[in-house]
Amino acid sequence: MLLLGEIDLSVGFNAAVGATVCLWAAYTLPWPVAILLGLASSAFIGFVMGAIITLLGLPSFVVTLAGLLGLEGLLIVLVPQTGHGAGGSISNPSNIIFDLTAGSLDPIAGWVVMIVLVVLAAVVMLTRDRRRLKAGLEAPPLGVTVLKVAVIAVAGVLVVIVCNTNRGVGLVTLNGVPWAVLIVLGVLVLYTVLTTRTRFGRYIYAIGGNAEAARRAGVSLRRIRTLCFTLCGLTAGLGGIMLASNLNSIGTNINGGEYVLFAVASAVIGGTALFGGRGKMIHALLGGLVIAVIYNGLGLIGLSAGPTFIVTAIVLLVAVTIDTLARRRSPGG
Repeated sequence: MLLLGEIDLSVGFNAAVGATVCLWAAYTLPWPVAILLGLASSAFIGFVMGAIITLLGLPSFVVTLAGLLGLEGLLIVLVPQTGHGAGGSISNPSNIIFDLTAGSLDPIAGWVVMIVLVVLAAVVMLTRDRRRLKAGLEAPPLGVTVLKVAVIAVAGVLVVIVCNTNRGVGLVTLNGVPWAVLIVLGVLVLYTVLTTRTRFGRYIYAIGGNAEAARRAGVSLRRIRTLCFTLCGLTAGLGGIMLASNLNSIGTNINGGEYVLFAVASAVIGGTALFGGRGKMIHALLGGLVIAVIYNGLGLIGLSAGPTFIVTAIVLLVAVTIDTLARRRSPGG
């Protein structure tokens, strides 16, 4: 949404509602159907908000703030109606959903998947460069492409080595690449292709850079914005299901507002412009990893939540300051 120059403050509680629908359905329906229902419910909520914003011309900040409050109330009403769990929560009945974050690939399978992904990345890059050269367009030198593939391969090897290390405690053995890593990688690739290799993605950058110029160029602002809010809701639903898998339940005590702020902070630390038109999915992921490292690192040395929030705030301010100064000194700044 930041690429578009918009913001959705409701995604935290939208994620919780999608997770609630998923777990509720998992008690009576197969797990794939339950997951699809959870994703569809969150996507529908995002679509409704996008339609309200675009059709009525309302500020996304105000509409999604109302959505945050309304969905928080809906969650409080919805969870007790499920009849599963106690204390304002619904437990997870599916081992498959639980394994989305707790499960891992076999160590050998992890190596096989890594090799396949590296080979696919190499084929895609080389094919892309070859097509550009045939079309008379500029393409990076072969050595640069080979270097990129080598970097991807080294990163993949390091990830598999770390993940195959036993992470269990005591007699419990826990190793292998977690399924969550593959899910995040899949989402990253999907949205990277969507934003950089499709007309829809070019329209997003165009609207975020200059909405009026995009409108005069024939871009349907309403349709693109509505689709973006729908995709944002869909992604929120996936995040909510992953959270429910990690907690093995979902409850009314979820801090949806804090999750939104962390998501925005991750994107900004990664270099995404707050007012749209600039940023990449990989940068947002790297920003999220920075915040995760801060939380895990400070937790391991025994610091409480207060210093953790302070350090995160300082990192966010430093990242924004460096980014702003760099853009001012650039030729087009």
